[in-house]
Parts: sequence; structure tokens; C-alpha cells
Amino acid sequence: MASWVESSKTQPRVVKLLKNSIRKQRLAHAYIFEGAHGTGKMAIATVLAKTFLCRNMEDGNPCESCPNCKRISSGNHPDVHIITPDGQTIKIDQIRGLQKEFAYSGMESSKKVYIVEHADKMTVQAANSLLKFLEEPGADTIAILLTEQVHSLLETIRSRAQTLSFTPLPPQGILQKLLEDIPKPIALLASSLTSDYAEALEICREEWFAQARAKVIQLTEDLRLRPDYCLVVLQDQYLSFFKEKDQLRLALNLLLIWYRDLLSIHLSNSENVVFFDQLQALEQQALHTSQKKTGEALQAILTAQARLRSNVSPLMVMEQLVLRLREG
Repeated sequence: MASWVESSKTQPRVVKLLKNSIRKQRLAHAYIFEGAHGTGKMAIATVLAKTFLCRNMEDGNPCESCPNCKRISSGNHPDVHIITPDGQTIKIDQIRGLQKEFAYSGMESSKKVYIVEHADKMTVQAANSLLKFLEEPGADTIAILLTEQVHSLLETIRSRAQTLSFTPLPPQGILQKLLEDIPKPIALLASSLTSDYAEALEICREEWFAQARAKVIQLTEDLRLRPDYCLVVLQDQYLSFFKEKDQLRLALNLLLIWYRDLLSIHLSNSENVVFFDQLQALEQQALHTSQKKTGEALQAILTAQARLRSNVSPLMVMEQLVLRLREG
């Protein structure tokens, strides 16, 4: 569960600024949380919403037990509205729908919070519509815009909100915290995927993640030892496991880390290998492929990630990727 205490471990400056504003009752009407993926922007947005709406707040901390706190924790508070991209963009109709919701009185109180994820993906029309909303803030309203690309937001929007920058926690810092109760192979891999300790811990605790890691290792073995077999089992053994797009994105990230490890072997930097328990397999693969081919494989995976984001068929993306990797 997100909390100020947990969030302060990774974003102490942001938490200190927000809690000071809460204690002094000087919260801004709009915030921009900007920073890389996995830096805890949504977690802190959730705690801020909870604190703002809490019925029994004490010293800037939500009580976690009142109906508002509980409903926000469960993700179903009627006065907390979250906007996410509809496909590739946030559309004007989504912002208009938000404005319509805010025209009504709050269900639980007069206070309302709206959170816009990936705010940089608003269309021009949606951004201009949101700008008008920001220009006329309600006294009991807080807007929180989350973005990894703050400079893609309209300057007029940036000028009407307080920007808080989220700094990434070094992978080594996340790793050391995870190693307190997580096996090193899983902890090291998770810490390479995200800059957010809470997210990394959640990843580690999912049994599915360990299975995904094993699947990706098996795929690299199939590519090395049974290249003609890969396409046959791709759909049955791999795409049937990585069913959702988010799962397939994770698979590609794991595959990317594997080939980065392979490049580290080529460059005699084995101390940087993430799949350290697979060092022998990586060394065997390095013996049978060149540094150039490994670089081409990395580029092929990056291309596959871009194509998946562009809504190309997952089957087509993976089939073409496997064909490219098989060449190496």
C-alpha cells in the first residue's frame, strides 16, 4: 500500500515538499509529476489524493481507516477520477467527460481530485480543453498530471501547475533493499526493470515473474540450440504465456536485458551481467555469435518494442523478431 513513509524512501524531496504544503494548507490546485517510468509518480499521486480527502488526517498523514481512504486504496472512490490514454492518445472527449463530472457536486464531499496519466499523450484539442479547466480551478479541486515527457506538455499548461521532478533510484539502491528478502536472480532482474522500489518489490512477489524469466531463458536456449524449432513453439509456449500486451512488453524487456548481458560478455564485462546465474549459457552463446550480430539483435528487440507500441499484431511482431534473432 502506498504511503508517505514508503514513498519518502525513494522520493524524499517530493514527499517533503508536499507534506509541508499539506501542513500549511497551501496545496496547489494543479501539479505536474514528471520523471522516468517507475519512479513512483502514481503512488504519490494516490497518497496525495488520499490525504486531501481523508476525514481524519493527522499531521499530513491519511488515517487509512476512514471510508475515503479505504475507497481510494481499492480504486473506486467516486471523487477521484483517473484519465488514461484511449489507445495511443488522450482524446478531447475524455477531458470533456471529466469536466462534466466536475460540474456535479462531489459524491462524498465538496473535494475532488483528477489524475491524468501520460499527460504528454493528450491531443492538441484535449490539451487545450484541459487548459481551460486549469484556468478556472475549483477551491476544492486538485489536478495531478503524470508524465515522462514534461516538455511535450503545452507551455501554458506547465505555467499553470507546480512541477515536481521525480528522480530515479539507482538500480544498486533498489537491489540492496530487495535482497533483504528476495533471491538475488529475481531481485537483480527486477531492479533492472524499474526505478521504483515499491514496483520492483511487487514484481518480485509475483510468481508469474519468475515463470516469465524462465520462459525467456528457454527462448534464448531454443534460439541457440534449436533455431528451426522456435517458430513452431512460439505461439503455443510463449504467446500463450505472455497473453496480454503488458506481459509481452515485459518479455521483450527481459530479452533486451539478456542480449545486453551477451554484449557485456563480448566486452569482457561479465561483472555487469544481470542473468548472472546463466553466465555459462551466455558465454556459450557469445562463442557462436559476433559482437556485431549481438548489436543487431538488440536493435531488432528495440524495433519490436516500437512496433508493439504501434499496435502491430503481437504474433507478427514476435515471429519477425524470432526470425531476426535466429540469424544471429
